[in-house]
Amino acid sequence: MCDLRRPAAGGMMDLAYVCEWEKWSKSTHCPSVPLACAWSCRNLIAFTMDLRSDDQDLTRMIHILDTEHPWDLHSIPSEHREAITCLEWDQSGSRLLSADADGQIKCWSMADHLANSWESSVGSLVEGDPIVALSWLHNGVKLALHVEKSGASSFGEKFSRVKFSPSLTLFGGKPMEGWIAVTVSGLVTVSLLKPSGQVLTSTESLCRLRGRVALADIAFTGGGNIVVATADGSSASPVQFYKVCVSVVSEKCRIDTEILPSLFMRCTTDLNRKDKFPAITHLKFLARDMSEQVLLCASSQTSSIVECWSLRKEGLPVNNIFQQISPVVGDKQPTILKWRILSATNDLDRVSAVALPKLPISLTNTDLKVASDTQFYPGLGLALAFHDGSVHIVHRLSLQTMAVFYSSAAPRPVDEPAIKRPRTAGPAVHFKAMQLSWTSLALVGIDNQGKLSVLRLSPSMGHPLEVGLALRHLLFLLEYCMVTGYDWWDILLHVQPSMVQSLVEKLHEEYTRQTAALQQVLSTRILAMKASLCKLSPCTVTRVCDYHTKLFLIAISSTLKSLLRPHFLNTPDKSPGDRLTEICAKITDVDIDKVMINLKTEEFVLDMNTLQALQQLLQWVGDFVLYLLASLPNQGSLLRPGHSFLRDGTSLGMLRELMVVIRIWGLLKPSCLPVYTATSDTQDSMSLLFRLLTKLWICCRDEGPASEPDEALVDECCLLPSQLLIPSLDWLPASDGLVSRLQPKQPLRLQFGRAPTLPGSAATLQLDGLARAPGQPKIDHLRRLHLGACPTEECKACTRCGCVTMLRSPNRTTAVKQWEQRWIKNCLAVEGHGPDACVTSRAAEEAPAFVQLGPWPTHRPPGTPRCLDHPHPEDRL
Repeated sequence: MCDLRRPAAGGMMDLAYVCEWEKWSKSTHCPSVPLACAWSCRNLIAFTMDLRSDDQDLTRMIHILDTEHPWDLHSIPSEHREAITCLEWDQSGSRLLSADADGQIKCWSMADHLANSWESSVGSLVEGDPIVALSWLHNGVKLALHVEKSGASSFGEKFSRVKFSPSLTLFGGKPMEGWIAVTVSGLVTVSLLKPSGQVLTSTESLCRLRGRVALADIAFTGGGNIVVATADGSSASPVQFYKVCVSVVSEKCRIDTEILPSLFMRCTTDLNRKDKFPAITHLKFLARDMSEQVLLCASSQTSSIVECWSLRKEGLPVNNIFQQISPVVGDKQPTILKWRILSATNDLDRVSAVALPKLPISLTNTDLKVASDTQFYPGLGLALAFHDGSVHIVHRLSLQTMAVFYSSAAPRPVDEPAIKRPRTAGPAVHFKAMQLSWTSLALVGIDNQGKLSVLRLSPSMGHPLEVGLALRHLLFLLEYCMVTGYDWWDILLHVQPSMVQSLVEKLHEEYTRQTAALQQVLSTRILAMKASLCKLSPCTVTRVCDYHTKLFLIAISSTLKSLLRPHFLNTPDKSPGDRLTEICAKITDVDIDKVMINLKTEEFVLDMNTLQALQQLLQWVGDFVLYLLASLPNQGSLLRPGHSFLRDGTSLGMLRELMVVIRIWGLLKPSCLPVYTATSDTQDSMSLLFRLLTKLWICCRDEGPASEPDEALVDECCLLPSQLLIPSLDWLPASDGLVSRLQPKQPLRLQFGRAPTLPGSAATLQLDGLARAPGQPKIDHLRRLHLGACPTEECKACTRCGCVTMLRSPNRTTAVKQWEQRWIKNCLAVEGHGPDACVTSRAAEEAPAFVQLGPWPTHRPPGTPRCLDHPHPEDRL
């Protein structure tokens, strides 16, 4: 038995923020029964809450929020007739399943990739049969984290692709999408989404003798099968397991089921405790893709017990008589599958909710034998919530306590027996539903009063919180998010300002150890990750500007180069963009016209309307080059935005290539050239800037040794303000997120639908100084268009970096559409999110989506965060 009341030394869990409902006179939000909650890989949280009107009518609501802006809640009238029993996100975090007690299942997806705009176009129905378990079919993608190899240099050693078959495949082996559900009457229903949009649905009994199913859970095997666990709610009855195989025969969905070994809970076989825990209240597989391990909880009115079981293949002894007739040799010995108990707890307070980890930690060297070791990694713990208001994090195999959180101000002694604790007049505030984040560093709980709480879970539970150890854990999880494309907001909760510099350096060091091909895939993702880290420290805030600008520069460069077309079809292997890069790297002449004559200018010919439509982007390139050169005399100031570009040969070379392209296009369409305000009408501003930019690039290019800019170059740059008007750049969009404002041991109290006045820190004050003031005219950060003080166009915003862009395109040219296509799903701050073909085929289809903004306010006091009209928003770009 494991004593769950004794927390391990060094366990740590604290409250980050609480969000509660506003008291409305005409309607009341009340917790639904049962209460469902789900946390996506994009850090979107969905939960149920009923809306009760004055005439006592209930509206079944699904609420979706982004953890960075929890007050910007988007509420969906689900149109479910009965209570919602299940919520389930898909692997990409962009679609949500909801099921109710009437057998109705709905599939919700983002409209226009907006996280505050959802629509349901498909679904299924098992009329009158409540759904007790729901899951998406497995897509065959499984990544294993090898914690024992966290010090390896290659990402391929730390994170390996596990051979895992999809639940169902289309022609060519492509995974077929769909969902599976279990009903209270013992039916299993499967719905398949065909590429044409048609839904194939089939329903079958789990076994010939159907019985009541009070609890169920679904898991998947590596061979493509599905395992369903069921219980009728009584601890005196066995927990049944079934294998489900799904196939498509003659354009119809077919379901085959097979009975697997069952088990009785250990507490019911003990004569002294046989009737102490009459009901099974929780039944969960330890992971969706781990059908061999299951967690069971049996309860009475006042107490509970938790058991962890494992399915093992054991040899079947053969009688000597049969041995003589047919000797058993080697692997031919018959085997049998048996459930064996791994661990069990002592008597506990009544368990109210269970949350299981989603992090796919490889347990090869972290099994039960080392479960009691002091080494504890995120992802090895599960959360148990109790009716007394406490939350315990326990090891998922040994059930040893790693951390304890008490919701009350004065927690009771942990060694006080549950039976001796005095009962309060009313029920204590406790979590009715919980979910762990995808890195297991945060936990969300919905309590019996409808409040939402987010807790931090220490990355180094089980031993003292050493900075070096915490850094290693955080770095390992950041690398995991970089590889998979998952959002890393929950990791940022644990990054202290003093850690930022070390994390950024170590992250860059690990990145440079990877192969060139993998570095190219992850190049934008690591920039986005560095930018989000640097926001957390006042010493690195200005780097956020540089990373943000570098992402924008890379996007412009790749888009403009993609517009170039070869003059003849039978051209060499290199594209015009590659030849441009090669020629600009070889020719170091400071005269832009001499560089230009070495190019095939016919490859740069574009339609006149296209060139004019690109003018705003070309203007940004010209303004940025001018700003960089004018700031060269102040290069010693680390706190000045753009400082890192002055020593970045790759970025300077990219700017030099774009200047050549702009020069050629200017000969075709002079009105597309960047506009400069010069003191002399005869001055060739483009030639001047290219000459200075080339001299600076030669000092720090990769081919030669780096050198300091000579005094002549610095003197020429000093004269630039007297020759050209230096533009003021919009370095960062205004962001009102809370991750940079959260302080340890100082939880925030927030309210749904009301933007708070968040406490400022040294880092956030510097960030605000680099962003456009609230009263100034708005700008489309991606199209570089001025929108005015009160834009009339519909806009969307990113909840990570605050970028604002118009929802509809004002331009219809192909080139501009190609540029805007980049930002349909992602923003600059999250452009690096997405599928990584090197490791997973579909990790995160897109980063957290935009949120559509409501009508722009005519006036907003300075420093007041952005808010929407009603409880809406949530996501990022």
